[in-house]
Amino acid sequence: MFDLKHQGNVSVLTLCHPPANAIGHAWLEEIESILDELEGNENTNILHLRSDQNIFCAGADLKEYKARMESGEDVSEYKKYLQSFHHVFTRIESMNKLTVAEVGGAALGGGFELSLSCDLRIAAHEAKLGLPEGRLGLIPGAGGTQRLTQLCGPSTANRIILACEIVGGQTALELGMVQWAVPRDELAAKTQELIDGCAGLSSPALAGAKKCIAAAQDPAIDGYEMEIAVSLELVQNPDSKRRVAEFFDK
Repeated sequence: MFDLKHQGNVSVLTLCHPPANAIGHAWLEEIESILDELEGNENTNILHLRSDQNIFCAGADLKEYKARMESGEDVSEYKKYLQSFHHVFTRIESMNKLTVAEVGGAALGGGFELSLSCDLRIAAHEAKLGLPEGRLGLIPGAGGTQRLTQLCGPSTANRIILACEIVGGQTALELGMVQWAVPRDELAAKTQELIDGCAGLSSPALAGAKKCIAAAQDPAIDGYEMEIAVSLELVQNPDSKRRVAEFFDK
């Protein structure tokens, strides 16, 4: 279902579960183990998420979903199933590493929610992105209603979720759903250029900046105090001291 390779301080996680990289119980269990490995790997400071299929990720495995709905299982079991999605995507979102989603094909429903859990998203113009669960009488239940609204505001969330609109990469860029969009034949090179530009950045600074950005979206946290606390940690960090000294030695 996955292929994990380490290239210097970049870990490349390829989704390889044909035909559509559908997310089911086994998928969730396997990626939990991969995240355990990545979180313990101090040599990695960037996670590059991509697919080797024409589709990035089609979302939840609808056959498994249908079987659960028809099985008559207790609603508490279905709740655990939804929580397993939330747990995985929250782990990705809160990693102390920079996460980059390379979206070359369709990213729909849970597939788009997966990309939303990443810090940076770059999509092909030809990609299709959306949260069309409403067409099935459902809602985006893996964090999509929250992350998309926080990212793009309620107007765009209403358009994508309530109207079930599926958009291409360029429109997604214009709406703020992704940060970059390029033709598909340029996607791999553009993604690599982005990652190469970030690969030499300070891991502690990246992790600290992510904490501060997350604090800006949490009313229970004083983000300004978080900035001060992180800054105080970094001025004492040997890597930060080295980088400042090297700047003046140029």
